[in-house]
Amino acid sequence: MDSVTHAAMGAVFAAALSPRLVGTATADLATRRRLAVCGAIGGLLPDADTFIQSSSDALLILDYHRHFTHALAFVPVGALIAAALLWPFWRQQLSFRPIYIAALAGYLAHLLLDSCTSYGTHLWLPFSSDQTAWSVIAVFDPSFTVLLLVPLFLSLRRAESKAALWALPLASIYLSIATFQQSRVEAMAAELMQARGHGAATVSAKPTMANLILWRSIYSHQGRVYADAIRAGWTLRGYQGSSAPLIDSNEARLIAAGEADRLREIERFREHSKGFVVRDPNQPDTIGDARYAMLPTEIAPLWGIRWKSPGARTELFTAHDMSPAMRLRFIDMLLCTRD
Repeated sequence: MDSVTHAAMGAVFAAALSPRLVGTATADLATRRRLAVCGAIGGLLPDADTFIQSSSDALLILDYHRHFTHALAFVPVGALIAAALLWPFWRQQLSFRPIYIAALAGYLAHLLLDSCTSYGTHLWLPFSSDQTAWSVIAVFDPSFTVLLLVPLFLSLRRAESKAALWALPLASIYLSIATFQQSRVEAMAAELMQARGHGAATVSAKPTMANLILWRSIYSHQGRVYADAIRAGWTLRGYQGSSAPLIDSNEARLIAAGEADRLREIERFREHSKGFVVRDPNQPDTIGDARYAMLPTEIAPLWGIRWKSPGARTELFTAHDMSPAMRLRFIDMLLCTRD
């Protein structure tokens, strides 16, 4: 999720734990604020993996983002790094133990939040390379963030406030609603799939940006990927989307045109994208991850790889721009204002 949400979640966890961390019935306001900062830093630190990049290897960032720094086994180490960075500043006010535990709580919260999104988190390294993606919340959801920020603000304003304790059940309720919404959407998506005679496929549902109402369903069938939008209001409503052929190993060799390095990069990207890779018909030297798009009915990847010329180095690109027409269509589907 976004950095603000991660920091807020870590801070609110630490603020809620602050009395136990200092061994008193209540923690004084200054102590609570310091521990909240520790939790926030712990909540931000896992994303330090975004600095693992290489100018000569465009896909290196995909290899290591949400990788070992996001594994449960790394949590004690990550928290230790965060605490070691913070302790020199507050060693006169706090012992190392509460700083470490606050950072540990924030670090662990980061991993669990990322697992609630759809991008895949390597929670179980080094025991398993499987990625966890519960796909119940978008990477940017202001409603969820506000549920954390308001109690956090109240908790850090007054020493007697117990508002931080509210944030945890509120967040749990929100994620429970999201899980319920997902189950509704998946049921309708399966019906749409069956109506097309694609009964053997496996469908997945992902929330669209900043809401739990409009969802994107996606599945593959006989070498094609299908995307639809489903609005989960009081009643369910589907919006038929697009489909496109997936790039298989034979198509990958055609795109590589005999260039071994290019073929290797295409296969790496196919692995990252779980096989949901499509070619842009308007840009022959561009392929992208079909699982994600700005509009839930479209197959216009948010990111992918491209080559500017034969023999050129592989480049990673992102396409997060939303035109006014796309924005209007998104709002129409979200608010159900027209077909």
